[in-house]
Amino acid sequence: MRLSLKAAAPPCPSPRLENFPADFRSGRKLRARCRGPRGLAFALRQDPARPSSAVPVAAARPASASAGVRAVPPIVLLGVPGAGKGTQAKRIIARYGIPHISTGEMFRRSLEAGSPLGLEARAYMEKGQLVPDDLVCQVVAERLRQDDCAHGYILDGFPRTLAQAHWLYDFLESRGPGPGRSLIVIYLSVGYNELYRRLTGRRYCPVCARIYNIYTQPARRPGFCDVDGAPLDQRPDDEPDVVRERLVTYEEQTMPLLAELRRRGNFFELPGTDPVDRISGRIFEILDARQAWA
Repeated sequence: MRLSLKAAAPPCPSPRLENFPADFRSGRKLRARCRGPRGLAFALRQDPARPSSAVPVAAARPASASAGVRAVPPIVLLGVPGAGKGTQAKRIIARYGIPHISTGEMFRRSLEAGSPLGLEARAYMEKGQLVPDDLVCQVVAERLRQDDCAHGYILDGFPRTLAQAHWLYDFLESRGPGPGRSLIVIYLSVGYNELYRRLTGRRYCPVCARIYNIYTQPARRPGFCDVDGAPLDQRPDDEPDVVRERLVTYEEQTMPLLAELRRRGNFFELPGTDPVDRISGRIFEILDARQAWA
């Protein structure tokens, strides 16, 4: 059944931690490790060797500085850790030729350039403190004014707070009328129990970097890579305690932000459990319908 491209209706109440498995909820209140200028710092790479479904993914459409280029609206791609944001971001970049801008990348560029903003932010980071919202927003503005963002971009790790979201909408409005000014928010939703299996079951080959999952995509010989026979490892951020902590942090920090972004409109919630190519196809339909001539 073909789904409508209308913005998502107000959601049902979000899944709460009370619905986690008993062992998932047990233990002390976990310290949030995902704070800092990178926000949820444990960005997850998806398996590049994952089998593709029969739905084709469109070829790349690199952006150009020449007249008549189709501009893509600014995109915020959201989802709990392990929802598949990394895979979809790569496909959007390949199709539309737009930059993928992460909070970490913005700070790194500012520091490399010797920007006063970057140096000021580093002073907070070196003390283990959160970078204030106003400083984060100034660094973002510095990055988004660069030429490669003229025809669209994907924001990763921003906005992270309500104050940052309000600033972003004001910033886009201040850029004046024109194509690509209306923010598109795409939220990949996945149930917590499914995420727990995805993350805690994940294993990787330290030799070829191939990704497996003991529940959903196991190696033919348990514990060893199908390609080179190397013993499989588990990333520290996929340990059960860390996974619980990451999801607790996500619920506490991000759910209020989602409510605000949904209220603003152009908010599309897609099931992150769908096949990868089906999700990509829906995202491309949403973006293609909102492209405009620059």
